[in-house]
Amino acid sequence: MDHNTTFTVKLYIYDLSKGMARQLSPIMLGKQLDGIWHTSIVVYGEEFFFGGVGISSCLPGGTVLGEPNSIIELGTTEVTEEIFMDYLSSLGETTYRRDRYRLFEHNCNTFSNEVAQFLTGKKIPSYITDLPSEVLSTPFGQVLRPILDSIHISPPGGNVIGGHHDQS
Repeated sequence: MDHNTTFTVKLYIYDLSKGMARQLSPIMLGKQLDGIWHTSIVVYGEEFFFGGVGISSCLPGGTVLGEPNSIIELGTTEVTEEIFMDYLSSLGETTYRRDRYRLFEHNCNTFSNEVAQFLTGKKIPSYITDLPSEVLSTPFGQVLRPILDSIHISPPGGNVIGGHHDQS
């Protein structure tokens, strides 16, 4: 067993639009978006993310999204895996239950940002966390909001962690 007391923490970044946002956003929104970002935290040899089914995990790159578009090393943590899993279980029963998912306000990126700060004290890049307000600041974003609010994104391929599987 490895006796290291620190663990590397990475942010995996995926473009859900597969490049389409870069091409279509100037026409549809009147501003350039480089992607529609889904993020996850990779630590202890697993990838952790939040979506419409709650908090999930898988092997790094193990969702249907495949390999990430980019990886940012956020730093290291001394938090043990046991403490981290207790923390995730607590989040899965409260703040990050599946019924709390909101595409614009409470999504995979807010989860990644919170978990990154817990583990490393660092936030994820603002170009990711600011994306919802950028979209909603456009007239087209406001028109689409009712439709987009009903979307729950959760890449298949993960195992749900903690929380309740009903929508109580």
